[in-house]
Amino acid sequence: MSPLSSKIQAANQTLIAQANSTAIPDFFTPDYFAHLTDQKLTGGHKLVRGMLDLYQRAFPNPAVEVEILLEGTDRISWQRTVRAKQEGPFKGFPASGRTIVWRDVVTSRFHNGLIAEEWVISDLAEQLLLSRKK
Repeated sequence: MSPLSSKIQAANQTLIAQANSTAIPDFFTPDYFAHLTDQKLTGGHKLVRGMLDLYQRAFPNPAVEVEILLEGTDRISWQRTVRAKQEGPFKGFPASGRTIVWRDVVTSRFHNGLIAEEWVISDLAEQLLLSRKK
């Protein structure tokens, strides 16, 4: 496994599956930022911590699988599949008590061995909507 692949795998296991937000500096640059569908989020480690807290409150104890799609010199594209029971509210969706499975497709750019920038596409909102119809 390459260093970039190893870093992505370790970040997902440590930060998401194990909910260890104290390890954020081991994976992200202090000035980290992310691109979502229609916005750019800035804030470095505070941004990552806030996102992890938001997801952890709504989806504790997630199972995470990572598949590496493509790798370059300083960038890697990967897909994450997350399975978790929604036990808390999430961005306007009340807790459902149902297990939700969603996928994120991410391209991460590295600087000095840390994730500096990411582009993220997720189907979580779609899966939350679909779970309400069951």
